Amino acid sequence: MIESSLNARDLFRHVSADKAQFYRVIMETFAAAKRQFRLHLRPDEVQIEADWQGAAPPLEEIQLALSQLAEWGNLESQPDTARVSSIEDFYRARFLYRLSIGGEAVEAALAVFAQALKRRGELQTIALEDIFNRLEALLALAEEPVPDAVKVHEVLRDLVRVFEGLADNAQAFMAGVARTIELQQADIKAVLAYKQRLIDYLERFIGDLVARSGAIAQRITALAPRIEPLLWQAANRESRDAAPGDIYEQTDALQQRLHSWRERWRGLRRWFVSEDHLQAQSELLRAKARAAIPQLLAAVAALNERRSGRSDRSADFRVLARWFADTESDADAHRLWRVAFALNPARHLSLQVPAEDVPASTPWADAPVVVVHPRLRERGEIAPRGPAPHVKDRAAARAMLASQIAEERAQVEAARLMLATGNATRLSELGRLDVHAFRLFLALLGEALAAQTTPAQTVTRQTADGLLHIRLEPLSADSHAAIETELGVFAGRDHLVTITPAPEVQ
Repeated sequence: MIESSLNARDLFRHVSADKAQFYRVIMETFAAAKRQFRLHLRPDEVQIEADWQGAAPPLEEIQLALSQLAEWGNLESQPDTARVSSIEDFYRARFLYRLSIGGEAVEAALAVFAQALKRRGELQTIALEDIFNRLEALLALAEEPVPDAVKVHEVLRDLVRVFEGLADNAQAFMAGVARTIELQQADIKAVLAYKQRLIDYLERFIGDLVARSGAIAQRITALAPRIEPLLWQAANRESRDAAPGDIYEQTDALQQRLHSWRERWRGLRRWFVSEDHLQAQSELLRAKARAAIPQLLAAVAALNERRSGRSDRSADFRVLARWFADTESDADAHRLWRVAFALNPARHLSLQVPAEDVPASTPWADAPVVVVHPRLRERGEIAPRGPAPHVKDRAAARAMLASQIAEERAQVEAARLMLATGNATRLSELGRLDVHAFRLFLALLGEALAAQTTPAQTVTRQTADGLLHIRLEPLSADSHAAIETELGVFAGRDHLVTITPAPEVQ
């Protein structure tokens, strides 16, 4: 398994090698020979038939590349004895080259990859008509007493193939609708021409989708109670081609194909019929197609606005972002910020100006500072006319607030000193606690009990503020402790508690 994965990686090495373009030209030549049913190619035939986009390389260089591709597994080689005319030619290394199985797989994968990249999303109105006709034929077959299995299988197979093409192209279209944004960089004449073609295209498809999707949904609903025997007939016909095996393998092959047909029918049903509070995919596609028209018109409007010379705010912000990226220091960035968004105070407002006479030609950076009232910054207007209100003296209130804070801090510190003795103490021996000490004790007890997984577990915990360590060891289950406080009596199982101040970090 490991060896096969390594060989698989080697098959793609020529795509990223130093001479990737050279290797690709050679491999495309062998792929063309495969399509022409040619079995082998000689190095000189590769030199003549390859599309080199210029002068052909020397034959020796081509032989080296062919040997390398054969070593990677993309090609297979065998001695070329058809042109031997002498003993010297027989002993000279001459080889015929052909695509290996892995090389064919890689070429097929790269072809599919390139085709997917080049594919453009299309809204297929013809596919809607084909789906409707296939459903009509399927409905006619379902009404027969004994439906023809061959016809049922053919109709279902055509229906699935047409529907898969419609779904894939619709998905590609919905993913590529945003390409209209790229039109903002294109020529205005090309944009206007594309706009008209796209709008006509979308209007025609939306009209056909509205007209056809309802009829298709009716046919699917009519087939719902009769579709299971038809799916079974198609699955049974396909299971005949399964590899020979025992009865269980044959039954499993039939069930797999039946499940596959059921899944395809379910996807077709959900595409056109809304059910289980899920919107049908056809309705989503119709909404997406309608939304593409305003997007295109917005792109055209942006082009017209740019052509008329109006300012483009998004472009201005992008330029400003580049300016910020080019600044050499934070100070320069702050200066640019103040200038770009006019964050400097305006001296021409009716504010209190400095006493000294300042000429009008004085730069902003050199002018005296003008104090701006907070009301002007917050509300964009100056205080009402009249005498300014008296400034209140809040020294007494600040002093009272500082006194309360200091008192509470002292009380909490006294409670911490009383509890954090570092000695093991039973809860029943704590005695009466004041309000501050009791609240600190409850906080410590809550953090310790939160770490317990069983009631009899001993836990050690550091408080969230990192100032105290608490160790809580439960005593016997029938022990009892009661702590009296001004708020009431706190009672429960007795514990041995040790509260220790945390060492200070230097």
